[in-house]
This record gives sequence, C-alpha cells and structure tokens, in this order.
Amino acid sequence: MGEHDIQRNANGSGLREFTAKLLTDLRALEQMLRDGVVESGVTRMGAEQELFLVGATSRPAPLALEVLERFADPRLTTELGKFNLEFNLDPVQLGGDCFRRTENELVELLNEVREAAEAEGARVILIGILPTLEVADLGLDSMTPMPRYYALNKAMSRLRGGRFHFRIKGRDELILQHDNVMLEACNTSFQIHFQVSPENFAKRYNIAQA
Repeated sequence: MGEHDIQRNANGSGLREFTAKLLTDLRALEQMLRDGVVESGVTRMGAEQELFLVGATSRPAPLALEVLERFADPRLTTELGKFNLEFNLDPVQLGGDCFRRTENELVELLNEVREAAEAEGARVILIGILPTLEVADLGLDSMTPMPRYYALNKAMSRLRGGRFHFRIKGRDELILQHDNVMLEACNTSFQIHFQVSPENFAKRYNIAQA
C-alpha cells in the first residue's frame, strides 16, 4: 500500500519541501491526464475490510503486529490502533461474477486472519464501533508503532491547535476532549473502491458525495 517515507521531526524547511513535492506531483498528474496515459474505458472495483482484535472478554487486544507476523500476506496491513487490522482485496473488473469473486476472497482472508489471531489468543470482530472500548484504550501506547501514525498525530494536533473536541448529537450525546488521534481507531468499516475513467471522475465523485 505505497511507501512510507516519514520524517518524524519535520521543521519549517521540511514542510516547505513536502509542499513543493506535492505540487510537483499534482503537475505530473495533470500532464498524465492531458497525455491520456491514465487507464480509461474499464471499470473495476476493489475493497478494504477493517477489523478489531479482541480477547476472551471482548476487550480490545493489542496484538496486530503479532498477527501480522504469523500471517505474512501483503494484502493484510496495519491500522492506527494495535487492536486494528485491515486487508485489501484484489481489484476485479466490474461485471460477470465480480461480486462472488470478491466475496470468496473476503471469506478466505477472514478465515486465515482468524486462524492467525486465534494462535495469539485473540478473536476477529467485524463491527463499526467496538462497545467495549474505553478511553484508556485510546492513548498513544495503543497506537501502532510506525512513524506514519506518529507523524499523522503530530500534524493533526498542530492543525487542531492542541486537544481534539468531539460532540456527537443523537439519542445519546457524546461530549469529549482527547489529546491524540486515537479516537479514529474506534471505527472500522468495509470500504468499496470504484475505478472509473478520468473524464467521468468528477461527476461520479460528486454523485458519491451527494
């Protein structure tokens, strides 16, 4: 899922260099679109499945790295929390038995991840928000120890000016302050990726947002 080239202590000059490279990449993308080198005329779908690892009492189990070591498949990767994992299904061309193929791959990977998790004394749970999570589970000690996540936390904290403030209204109301991005690890989901031709991207993207 890409290369991780992270500088933990980027200063002002480092941020300027990053911005310059980002603009260069955008110009390169514009050139590729003008030259017609981005694939067109084919529609594919892919998907991500995020999951929780839990222990015997259904509390979050911070064993993602141990499970990854047992299940050395490039489709399986880390997520923000040590109790989260994610796998990325192979893209398939839309049509025919594409949904059946996606389902078969999903079931196969789930079974294999479950076996690896059980060997570490954990279980796999597919759920939006794990109800046994507590604020104490969401400290930086529960963050997957990879530079990209620490850099993300630092950048988001800087943009927010410090603590994160959450207010979710509904039948039950949640008002919470937190000092890092680990609340994002509360959420897991099944996400569909949809490849379209460049000329149709903006219209399809806006429809999806609506």
